Amino acid sequence: MSKSLIVYFSHNKENYFSGNIVNLEKGNVQVIAETLSTMIDADIYQIKEVDAYPFDYHECTKRASEELKNNTRPQILDPLESIDEYDTIYLGYLNWWSTMPTIVMTFLESYDFTNKHIYPICSHEGSGMGRSESDLKKLCPNSILHKGLSIHGSHVDGCRQQLERGLGGK
Repeated sequence: MSKSLIVYFSHNKENYFSGNIVNLEKGNVQVIAETLSTMIDADIYQIKEVDAYPFDYHECTKRASEELKNNTRPQILDPLESIDEYDTIYLGYLNWWSTMPTIVMTFLESYDFTNKHIYPICSHEGSGMGRSESDLKKLCPNSILHKGLSIHGSHVDGCRQQLERGLGGK
């Protein structure tokens, strides 16, 4: 029996949203993941960092840039013991500096994704998937990587139809 997992990293606090910096009570990717969880039968897991990202948008993006430049792998708070029971992974993340946040890379490097179906879902404010799909191929070379779905962050409240279309009726 095939089992699915929704894994996501989301950032509430200050975010770039529709041309402005605003405080989001719930991060865009969390909204996407929660919407998806109402559509499919899947377990859900939120990637959380041990060392919280700054509240301030500019401080947060500076840290994210430094982590990417230095190939840093932030530590995950309460990591999953295993993903062995899952065949399908829906991976939600935001676009930071043209790819996924390095904490998502930490997650991907922590497990064996051999023969697992990965459906990337990326929230952005105009930069789409960036190079995250090619980075995913490098990080999970033995997985079955499906075409990514990019969702404009300021439109996540109406993302159900986009998820239905983008995931092919999953």
